[in-house]
Amino acid sequence: MNLEDLRIDCAIKQKKGIHFISASIVIWFFVLIVQALDLPILTKNLFTFCCTAPLLPLAFLISKFLKIPFQDKTNPLNNLGILFSINQMLYLLIAMWVYPTVPEKMLMVIAMIFGAHLLPYSWLYKSKTYMIMSIIIPFASLIVGCTSTRWVLAMMMIVIEIIFTVLLTIENKTILR
Repeated sequence: MNLEDLRIDCAIKQKKGIHFISASIVIWFFVLIVQALDLPILTKNLFTFCCTAPLLPLAFLISKFLKIPFQDKTNPLNNLGILFSINQMLYLLIAMWVYPTVPEKMLMVIAMIFGAHLLPYSWLYKSKTYMIMSIIIPFASLIVGCTSTRWVLAMMMIVIEIIFTVLLTIENKTILR
């Protein structure tokens, strides 16, 4: 298979990573709950980091429900998708620095990192949705994070992730035609 065939195969078999985006809806819901609690900001930040931990198990469960192979070793580009995800872990070092330094902006930084890390998936999955969301999420997070409450930012992320999932569902139907 040539590169384009591998990309299309990856997009079809992995359903453009919809199981991860769907899992992020749950993660942002957990974050929203944390933001609604009456706790000190540093405690909220710690719990927010903890909320991100179940992403892989949730994505795995959703992949089983949607009948998406969680690991497809037949396509070498799937390793590239894993590399894109690991790349986000390096960016989380920025959020760890923000945690004690500018604690009220940590959630905004996490949302911006999440959105920005999606950009390479637009290439991998041949997806306009990933391209658009990788731009909208960081800018919307910056604007809302600087002008509103952390609770509103978490709500915005839930809404964006739901829209993202719907758009990926539409893209997935289109690619199968």
